[in-house]
Amino acid sequence: MRVFVTGATGFIGSAVVPELIAAGHRVVGLARSDASAHALAASGAEVHRGALDDPDSLRAGAAGADGVIHLAFVHDFTRHAEAAATDRRAIEALGAALEGSDRPLVITGGTLGLVAAPVATERDMPDADATPRAAGSLAALAFADRGVRSSVLRLPPTVHGEGDRGFVPMLIGIARDKGVSAYVGDGSNRWPAVHRSDAARLFRLALEQAPAGSILHGVAEEGVPVRTLAELIGRHLDVPTAAVTPEEARGHFGWLSAFFATDIPTSSALTRELLNWQPTGPGLVGDLDEGHYFHGPSNP
Repeated sequence: MRVFVTGATGFIGSAVVPELIAAGHRVVGLARSDASAHALAASGAEVHRGALDDPDSLRAGAAGADGVIHLAFVHDFTRHAEAAATDRRAIEALGAALEGSDRPLVITGGTLGLVAAPVATERDMPDADATPRAAGSLAALAFADRGVRSSVLRLPPTVHGEGDRGFVPMLIGIARDKGVSAYVGDGSNRWPAVHRSDAARLFRLALEQAPAGSILHGVAEEGVPVRTLAELIGRHLDVPTAAVTPEEARGHFGWLSAFFATDIPTSSALTRELLNWQPTGPGLVGDLDEGHYFHGPSNP
């Protein structure tokens, strides 16, 4: 299969590309810069020049492919609504190019914003008004009725592994700067997690097998207590671990406080059954204990 991949040189994309190539697929990666183009060529992928905010380039890339994996997203949390709107327009352009062909379109969503008790599942939907990125997922699912084998692969807030620049490195940077590794309240709230190698394999399985309209969860661990993360970070940095109140959290963690204080245990049981996906990578605690997250400074 000739697969068009956006975000192919990102943290997750750089694991998805070799996963696809090893399975015998040809990869065409979207490249905005010369650096991205060189990285794609070095990985064995073909280069398609374009950008996330250039719908013509996205339509052209999708039209020439047997399937699409959409990973790119502008991760600017100060302008999240604008980034989500760009993502929705990109998904609409990709889906339109595949319409009526029964070719697969796998887009990336998130488990943040799901509200369910006691554990969020693939059947739960986020509040679209409170979660701007949900509009992109809804747009992708709508293409299932228009001849596209579309699916949404929701990722947890922590996709971990070497090269991670997400929430965990931010927490490490905050602990370094403040000299204390903190958690909110009693720290019993939980974050789901997945190793990027397991996420990459699930993207391939979704491309190859997921039925139209599928919602998938790329979750290996249902929920790791944030106090466990804080204590592990404190031990590796040799700084104390302490609780902060919900009122103090914003001053300590900044905008990250809204995420770090949330309890979001999430299941992937339906995904595992549907696609026979069995995560094999290290868990979040084991990955942190390997030490690579603590080589050099981390900045929030």
